[in-house]
Amino acid sequence: MVITQIKCYRVDLPLHEGSYKWSGGNSVEVFDSTVVEVRTDEGVTGYGEICPLGAAYLPAYAAGARTGIAELAPRLIGLDPTQLALVNQAMDGAMRGHPYVKSAIDVACWDILGKVCGQPIVSLLGGRFGESFALYRAISQEAPDKMAAMVDVYRRQGYTKFQLKVGGNPDTDIERIRLASAQLQRGDVLVADANTGWTQHQAIRVADAVRAVDFYIEQPCMRYEECLAVREHTDRPLILDEVIDDIGQVLRGHHDRAMDVINLKISKVGGLTKARQIRDLCVSLGIAMTIEDTWGGDIVTAAIAHLAHSTPPALLFSSTDFNSYVTVSIAEGAPQRDGGRLAAPQGPGLGIVPRMEILGKAVYES
Repeated sequence: MVITQIKCYRVDLPLHEGSYKWSGGNSVEVFDSTVVEVRTDEGVTGYGEICPLGAAYLPAYAAGARTGIAELAPRLIGLDPTQLALVNQAMDGAMRGHPYVKSAIDVACWDILGKVCGQPIVSLLGGRFGESFALYRAISQEAPDKMAAMVDVYRRQGYTKFQLKVGGNPDTDIERIRLASAQLQRGDVLVADANTGWTQHQAIRVADAVRAVDFYIEQPCMRYEECLAVREHTDRPLILDEVIDDIGQVLRGHHDRAMDVINLKISKVGGLTKARQIRDLCVSLGIAMTIEDTWGGDIVTAAIAHLAHSTPPALLFSSTDFNSYVTVSIAEGAPQRDGGRLAAPQGPGLGIVPRMEILGKAVYES
Protein backbone atom coordinates (compact mmCIF):
# COMPACT_ATOMS: atom_id res chain seq x y z
CA MET A 1 0.00 0.00 0.00
CA VAL A 2 1.26 3.48 -0.89
CA ILE A 3 -0.01 7.05 -0.69
CA THR A 4 -1.27 8.21 -4.08
CA GLN A 5 -2.86 11.57 -3.27
CA ILE A 6 -3.26 14.09 -0.44
CA LYS A 7 -6.07 16.65 -0.36
CA CYS A 8 -6.93 19.58 1.91
CA TYR A 9 -10.33 21.02 2.73
CA ARG A 10 -11.04 24.28 4.55
CA VAL A 11 -14.06 24.58 6.84
CA ASP A 12 -15.34 27.29 9.18
CA LEU A 13 -16.41 26.27 12.69
CA PRO A 14 -18.57 28.96 14.36
CA LEU A 15 -19.00 28.81 18.13
CA HIS A 16 -22.32 28.18 19.88
CA GLU A 17 -21.56 30.92 22.42
CA GLY A 18 -20.47 33.45 19.81
CA SER A 19 -16.84 33.85 20.83
CA TYR A 20 -14.04 32.32 22.85
CA LYS A 21 -11.77 34.70 24.80
CA TRP A 22 -8.50 34.17 26.64
CA SER A 23 -5.47 36.12 27.88
CA GLY A 24 -4.01 39.12 26.08
CA GLY A 25 -7.35 40.22 24.70
CA ASN A 26 -7.37 37.35 22.23
CA SER A 27 -10.65 36.02 20.94
CA VAL A 28 -12.03 33.87 18.14
CA GLU A 29 -15.57 33.84 16.75
CA VAL A 30 -15.13 31.34 13.90
CA PHE A 31 -12.38 28.71 13.83
CA ASP A 32 -10.60 28.07 10.54
CA SER A 33 -10.07 24.31 10.36
CA THR A 34 -8.24 22.19 7.78
CA VAL A 35 -9.20 18.59 7.00
CA VAL A 36 -6.61 16.38 5.31
CA GLU A 37 -7.51 13.40 3.15
CA VAL A 38 -4.81 10.79 2.41
CA ARG A 39 -5.65 8.36 -0.39
CA THR A 40 -3.93 5.06 -1.19
CA ASP A 41 -3.58 2.72 -4.14
CA GLU A 42 -5.66 0.09 -2.33
CA GLY A 43 -8.69 2.33 -1.93
CA VAL A 44 -8.23 2.93 1.81
CA THR A 45 -8.52 6.62 2.72
CA GLY A 46 -7.60 8.33 5.98
CA TYR A 47 -8.56 11.69 7.45
CA GLY A 48 -7.02 14.15 9.87
CA GLU A 49 -7.76 17.69 11.03
CA ILE A 50 -5.70 20.66 12.21
CA CYS A 51 -7.28 23.76 13.74
CA PRO A 52 -4.95 26.33 15.35
CA LEU A 53 -6.40 28.59 18.05
CA GLY A 54 -6.03 31.68 15.90
CA ALA A 55 -2.60 33.03 14.96
CA ALA A 56 -1.68 34.64 18.31
CA TYR A 57 -1.75 31.56 20.55
CA LEU A 58 1.11 29.36 19.30
CA PRO A 59 3.55 29.58 16.36
CA ALA A 60 0.80 28.17 14.13
CA TYR A 61 -1.95 29.56 11.92
CA ALA A 62 -4.58 28.06 9.65
CA ALA A 63 -3.31 29.27 6.29
CA GLY A 64 0.19 28.18 7.30
CA ALA A 65 -1.09 24.65 7.93
CA ARG A 66 -2.46 24.42 4.40
CA THR A 67 0.65 25.95 2.85
CA GLY A 68 2.86 23.55 4.79
CA ILE A 69 0.77 20.52 3.84
CA ALA A 70 1.06 21.52 0.18
CA GLU A 71 4.84 21.67 0.65
CA LEU A 72 5.02 18.25 2.31
CA ALA A 73 2.48 16.30 0.27
CA PRO A 74 4.58 15.67 -2.87
CA ARG A 75 7.37 14.25 -0.66
CA LEU A 76 5.00 11.65 0.78
CA ILE A 77 3.54 10.21 -2.41
CA GLY A 78 4.69 6.59 -2.76
CA LEU A 79 5.22 6.01 0.98
CA ASP A 80 3.34 3.33 2.90
CA PRO A 81 1.02 5.25 5.28
CA THR A 82 0.92 2.34 7.74
CA GLN A 83 4.66 2.73 8.35
CA LEU A 84 4.16 5.61 10.74
CA ALA A 85 7.76 6.05 11.86
CA LEU A 86 8.91 6.23 8.25
CA VAL A 87 6.21 8.74 7.33
CA ASN A 88 7.19 10.94 10.28
CA GLN A 89 10.87 10.65 9.41
CA ALA A 90 10.07 11.75 5.86
CA MET A 91 8.06 14.74 7.09
CA ASP A 92 10.76 15.79 9.56
CA GLY A 93 13.41 15.42 6.87
CA ALA A 94 11.46 17.53 4.40
CA MET A 95 10.43 20.28 6.85
CA ARG A 96 12.23 21.32 10.01
CA GLY A 97 9.84 22.19 12.82
CA HIS A 98 6.22 23.21 12.11
CA PRO A 99 4.75 20.20 13.94
CA TYR A 100 1.19 21.45 13.49
CA VAL A 101 1.60 21.13 9.71
CA LYS A 102 2.45 17.44 10.07
CA SER A 103 -0.20 16.55 12.63
CA ALA A 104 -3.24 16.02 10.41
CA ILE A 105 -1.22 13.93 7.96
CA ASP A 106 0.01 11.72 10.79
CA VAL A 107 -3.52 11.30 12.16
CA ALA A 108 -4.81 10.41 8.69
CA CYS A 109 -2.13 7.70 8.46
CA TRP A 110 -3.27 6.32 11.83
CA ASP A 111 -6.82 6.30 10.45
CA ILE A 112 -5.59 4.22 7.50
CA LEU A 113 -3.65 1.85 9.76
CA GLY A 114 -6.72 1.24 11.89
CA LYS A 115 -8.87 0.57 8.84
CA VAL A 116 -6.30 -1.86 7.42
CA CYS A 117 -6.13 -3.70 10.77
CA GLY A 118 -9.89 -3.53 11.30
CA GLN A 119 -9.29 -1.94 14.72
CA PRO A 120 -10.13 1.42 16.29
CA ILE A 121 -7.10 3.60 16.96
CA VAL A 122 -7.75 3.35 20.70
CA SER A 123 -6.88 -0.36 20.50
CA LEU A 124 -3.68 0.34 18.55
CA LEU A 125 -2.68 2.91 21.18
CA GLY A 126 -2.91 0.40 24.02
CA GLY A 127 -6.56 -0.37 24.66
CA ARG A 128 -9.72 1.16 26.05
CA PHE A 129 -9.73 1.94 29.79
CA GLY A 130 -13.31 1.72 30.99
CA GLU A 131 -16.45 2.88 29.22
CA SER A 132 -15.64 6.61 29.06
CA PHE A 133 -13.46 9.40 30.47
CA ALA A 134 -14.11 12.76 32.11
CA LEU A 135 -14.02 16.09 30.29
CA TYR A 136 -13.33 19.65 31.36
CA ARG A 137 -15.18 22.73 30.17
CA ALA A 138 -13.33 25.95 29.34
CA ILE A 139 -14.95 29.13 30.64
CA SER A 140 -14.26 31.97 28.23
CA GLN A 141 -12.80 35.14 29.75
CA GLU A 142 -15.54 37.51 30.85
CA ALA A 143 -16.42 39.58 33.93
CA PRO A 144 -15.82 37.58 37.14
CA ASP A 145 -19.51 37.19 38.02
CA LYS A 146 -20.39 35.95 34.53
CA MET A 147 -17.59 33.38 34.60
CA ALA A 148 -18.65 32.17 38.05
CA ALA A 149 -22.24 31.75 36.84
CA MET A 150 -21.04 29.47 34.02
CA VAL A 151 -19.79 26.92 36.54
CA ASP A 152 -23.37 25.99 37.38
CA VAL A 153 -24.43 26.13 33.73
CA TYR A 154 -21.75 23.66 32.70
CA ARG A 155 -22.25 21.47 35.77
CA ARG A 156 -25.86 20.96 34.65
CA GLN A 157 -24.41 19.66 31.38
CA GLY A 158 -22.46 17.03 33.33
CA TYR A 159 -19.03 18.65 33.68
CA THR A 160 -17.17 18.57 36.99
CA LYS A 161 -13.88 20.13 35.81
CA PHE A 162 -13.82 23.80 34.96
CA GLN A 163 -11.01 25.75 33.30
CA LEU A 164 -11.19 29.50 33.94
CA LYS A 165 -9.54 31.66 31.31
CA VAL A 166 -7.50 34.14 33.36
CA GLY A 167 -4.16 35.80 32.56
CA GLY A 168 -5.46 39.36 32.59
CA ASN A 169 -5.46 42.05 35.25
CA PRO A 170 -4.33 40.33 38.49
CA ASP A 171 -7.01 41.97 40.65
CA THR A 172 -9.72 40.87 38.23
CA ASP A 173 -8.24 37.38 38.01
CA ILE A 174 -8.15 37.05 41.80
CA GLU A 175 -11.86 37.89 41.84
CA ARG A 176 -12.52 35.42 39.01
CA ILE A 177 -10.88 32.61 40.95
CA ARG A 178 -12.58 33.47 44.25
CA LEU A 179 -16.06 33.77 42.76
CA ALA A 180 -15.76 30.65 40.63
CA SER A 181 -14.38 28.59 43.51
CA ALA A 182 -17.36 29.61 45.64
CA GLN A 183 -19.61 27.83 43.12
CA LEU A 184 -17.79 24.50 43.37
CA GLN A 185 -19.37 21.40 44.83
CA ARG A 186 -17.72 18.35 46.31
CA GLY A 187 -15.78 16.54 43.59
CA ASP A 188 -15.47 19.58 41.32
CA VAL A 189 -12.05 20.65 40.02
CA LEU A 190 -11.06 24.23 39.16
CA VAL A 191 -8.17 25.22 36.89
CA ALA A 192 -7.08 28.84 36.43
CA ASP A 193 -5.49 28.89 32.98
CA ALA A 194 -3.47 32.04 32.31
CA ASN A 195 -2.35 30.91 28.83
CA THR A 196 1.06 32.64 29.42
CA GLY A 197 -0.74 35.93 30.23
CA TRP A 198 0.87 36.90 33.54
CA THR A 199 4.35 38.18 34.21
CA GLN A 200 6.22 36.31 36.93
CA HIS A 201 5.49 38.83 39.67
CA GLN A 202 1.79 38.98 38.72
CA ALA A 203 1.48 35.20 38.82
CA ILE A 204 3.11 35.03 42.24
CA ARG A 205 0.84 37.77 43.53
CA VAL A 206 -2.28 35.97 42.28
CA ALA A 207 -1.10 32.67 43.75
CA ASP A 208 -0.51 34.31 47.13
CA ALA A 209 -3.86 36.10 47.13
CA VAL A 210 -5.85 32.90 46.56
CA ARG A 211 -3.58 30.45 48.37
CA ALA A 212 -6.51 29.20 50.47
CA VAL A 213 -8.48 28.23 47.35
CA ASP A 214 -8.37 24.64 46.08
CA PHE A 215 -7.41 25.08 42.41
CA TYR A 216 -4.73 24.36 39.82
CA ILE A 217 -2.61 27.03 38.10
CA GLU A 218 -2.05 26.43 34.39
CA GLN A 219 0.78 28.00 32.34
CA PRO A 220 1.03 31.25 34.31
CA CYS A 221 3.84 32.83 32.26
CA MET A 222 5.33 32.80 28.78
CA ARG A 223 8.72 31.25 29.53
CA TYR A 224 9.51 27.95 31.20
CA GLU A 225 11.90 29.60 33.70
CA GLU A 226 9.18 32.02 34.85
CA CYS A 227 6.71 29.17 35.33
CA LEU A 228 9.34 27.29 37.31
CA ALA A 229 9.81 30.30 39.60
CA VAL A 230 6.05 30.41 40.23
CA ARG A 231 6.04 26.68 40.87
CA GLU A 232 8.79 27.07 43.48
CA HIS A 233 6.88 29.87 45.20
CA THR A 234 3.39 28.36 45.55
CA ASP A 235 1.98 25.13 46.92
CA ARG A 236 -0.86 25.13 44.38
CA PRO A 237 -0.49 22.29 41.82
CA LEU A 238 0.84 23.57 38.50
CA ILE A 239 0.05 22.55 34.92
CA LEU A 240 2.40 23.31 32.03
CA ASP A 241 0.89 23.69 28.57
CA GLU A 242 2.30 26.05 25.96
CA VAL A 243 5.95 25.28 26.80
CA ILE A 244 5.41 21.50 26.49
CA ASP A 245 6.08 21.04 22.79
CA ASP A 246 8.30 17.96 22.63
CA ILE A 247 9.55 15.03 24.65
CA GLY A 248 12.69 16.93 25.71
CA GLN A 249 10.60 19.57 27.49
CA VAL A 250 8.75 16.87 29.39
CA LEU A 251 12.06 15.40 30.56
CA ARG A 252 13.33 18.84 31.53
CA GLY A 253 10.18 19.60 33.47
CA HIS A 254 10.33 16.26 35.25
CA HIS A 255 13.98 16.78 36.17
CA ASP A 256 13.23 20.26 37.56
CA ARG A 257 10.01 19.15 39.25
CA ALA A 258 8.42 22.00 37.35
CA MET A 259 4.86 20.66 37.09
CA ASP A 260 2.29 18.25 38.42
CA VAL A 261 0.34 17.94 35.16
CA ILE A 262 1.07 18.63 31.50
CA ASN A 263 -1.34 19.64 28.78
CA LEU A 264 -0.59 17.39 25.81
CA LYS A 265 -1.94 18.87 22.58
CA ILE A 266 -1.74 16.49 19.62
CA SER A 267 -0.98 19.03 16.89
CA LYS A 268 1.51 20.95 19.04
CA VAL A 269 3.83 17.93 19.05
CA GLY A 270 3.20 16.80 15.45
CA GLY A 271 0.43 14.20 15.61
CA LEU A 272 -0.59 11.00 17.34
CA THR A 273 2.75 9.26 16.77
CA LYS A 274 4.72 11.75 18.86
CA ALA A 275 1.84 12.41 21.26
CA ARG A 276 1.77 8.71 22.05
CA GLN A 277 5.52 8.76 22.78
CA ILE A 278 5.04 11.63 25.22
CA ARG A 279 1.94 10.02 26.73
CA ASP A 280 3.76 6.76 27.36
CA LEU A 281 6.76 8.57 28.87
CA CYS A 282 4.43 10.47 31.22
CA VAL A 283 2.77 7.21 32.25
CA SER A 284 6.19 5.76 33.06
CA LEU A 285 7.18 8.87 35.04
CA GLY A 286 3.84 9.25 36.81
CA ILE A 287 3.00 12.63 35.26
CA ALA A 288 -0.72 13.32 34.87
CA MET A 289 -2.01 14.73 31.59
CA THR A 290 -4.79 16.73 30.04
CA ILE A 291 -5.04 15.28 26.54
CA GLU A 292 -6.49 17.54 23.85
CA ASP A 293 -5.50 19.75 20.91
CA THR A 294 -5.43 23.42 19.99
CA TRP A 295 -9.01 23.29 18.69
CA GLY A 296 -11.06 21.53 16.04
CA GLY A 297 -14.27 19.77 15.13
CA ASP A 298 -15.41 16.16 14.91
CA ILE A 299 -12.18 14.71 13.49
CA VAL A 300 -9.92 16.37 16.06
CA THR A 301 -12.34 15.33 18.81
CA ALA A 302 -12.18 11.71 17.61
CA ALA A 303 -8.36 11.74 17.61
CA ILE A 304 -8.30 13.20 21.13
CA ALA A 305 -10.79 10.57 22.30
CA HIS A 306 -8.67 7.66 21.03
CA LEU A 307 -5.53 8.92 22.78
CA ALA A 308 -7.32 9.88 26.00
CA HIS A 309 -9.36 6.67 26.26
CA SER A 310 -6.19 4.58 25.93
CA THR A 311 -4.50 6.45 28.80
CA PRO A 312 -4.59 4.96 32.33
CA PRO A 313 -7.35 6.82 34.22
CA ALA A 314 -5.09 7.60 37.21
CA LEU A 315 -2.91 9.73 34.92
CA LEU A 316 -5.61 11.18 32.68
CA PHE A 317 -6.29 14.47 34.46
CA SER A 318 -8.82 15.56 31.87
CA SER A 319 -9.71 15.89 28.20
CA THR A 320 -12.14 17.85 26.06
CA ASP A 321 -14.87 17.62 23.42
CA PHE A 322 -14.26 20.47 21.00
CA ASN A 323 -17.07 19.40 18.69
CA SER A 324 -19.60 20.38 21.37
CA TYR A 325 -18.37 23.99 21.29
CA VAL A 326 -19.04 24.52 17.56
CA THR A 327 -22.19 24.68 15.44
CA VAL A 328 -20.99 22.68 12.43
CA SER A 329 -20.55 18.90 12.31
CA ILE A 330 -17.96 17.79 9.77
CA ALA A 331 -18.08 14.01 10.29
CA GLU A 332 -20.52 11.23 11.13
CA GLY A 333 -19.66 8.82 13.92
CA ALA A 334 -17.68 11.35 15.96
CA PRO A 335 -17.80 10.94 19.75
CA GLN A 336 -20.48 12.96 21.53
CA ARG A 337 -20.48 14.14 25.13
CA ASP A 338 -22.67 12.16 27.51
CA GLY A 339 -22.98 13.67 30.98
CA GLY A 340 -19.57 15.36 30.96
CA ARG A 341 -17.83 12.24 29.62
CA LEU A 342 -16.65 11.00 26.24
CA ALA A 343 -15.78 7.65 24.66
CA ALA A 344 -13.59 6.78 21.68
CA PRO A 345 -15.49 5.53 18.60
CA GLN A 346 -15.78 1.78 18.15
CA GLY A 347 -15.28 1.65 14.37
CA PRO A 348 -11.95 0.98 12.65
CA GLY A 349 -9.44 3.80 12.45
CA LEU A 350 -10.84 7.07 13.77
CA GLY A 351 -14.32 5.61 13.40
CA ILE A 352 -15.66 8.68 11.57
CA VAL A 353 -16.93 9.43 8.06
CA PRO A 354 -16.41 13.01 6.84
CA ARG A 355 -19.43 14.95 5.65
CA MET A 356 -18.15 15.84 2.20
CA GLU A 357 -21.14 18.09 1.56
CA ILE A 358 -19.87 20.25 4.45
CA LEU A 359 -16.18 20.08 3.49
CA GLY A 360 -16.95 21.09 -0.10
CA LYS A 361 -14.29 21.34 -2.80
CA ALA A 362 -10.67 20.61 -1.94
CA VAL A 363 -8.50 23.74 -1.66
CA TYR A 364 -5.40 21.67 -2.40
CA GLU A 365 -4.68 18.28 -3.94
CA SER A 366 -1.33 16.74 -4.78
